[in-house]
Amino acid sequence: MTQSRVATAFKHADDVIGAEKAIGLSWEASLQNAILDHSWVVTAVNWVYIYGHWPVVIGVLIWLFIRHRESYFTLRDAMFISGAIGLVVFMVFPTAPPRLVELGLLDTVTDRSSSYRTLQPPGLINKYAAMPSLHFGWNLLVGVVLFRVSRRHIVRAFAIGLPVAMGFAVVATANHYVLDVLAGAVVALTGLALVGVVNRTVLALRRRRVR
Repeated sequence: MTQSRVATAFKHADDVIGAEKAIGLSWEASLQNAILDHSWVVTAVNWVYIYGHWPVVIGVLIWLFIRHRESYFTLRDAMFISGAIGLVVFMVFPTAPPRLVELGLLDTVTDRSSSYRTLQPPGLINKYAAMPSLHFGWNLLVGVVLFRVSRRHIVRAFAIGLPVAMGFAVVATANHYVLDVLAGAVVALTGLALVGVVNRTVLALRRRRVR
């Protein structure tokens, strides 16, 4: 990324911080301060951030493919669409995460854990892609689809708790702003809604052909 793009990413971070302060959502420092004095909580939050994303997403996709094929395609396609939207936003609105700006926040994932940065070396990731948080958005999609396909209370509890835990984790670890989480939800749910529109359109066309 060029120096001008880096400067733009930090400018956008300032814009996000300013917007949060204006609407009362500047919670990053308070959420992190609530966990820093408790090492086991920091570890738990780091683990949610590290192992509660790709391992869970991939595991659920495999389970859906085996047990609920139609829902598998719904989740897969919603992730593709929301991911494409996210990539456009990353290019148009690069944003430095809280851990890189002067907010006095600690990058707990790097400082208190080596797993994530080992699994995803910094050189292979876009560190100025804070907005939107697909880390949260895709976990939200997993939660929505799981809630839809299962009637078991434990599965539904997991479906609700997963995005809630991830939403807290991405902010408390200083990897995303609160607005990133909200934007991630909008992008993810937009992807899911578009999948629904496409599926209904295809079904309607098939019915017309049968007639």
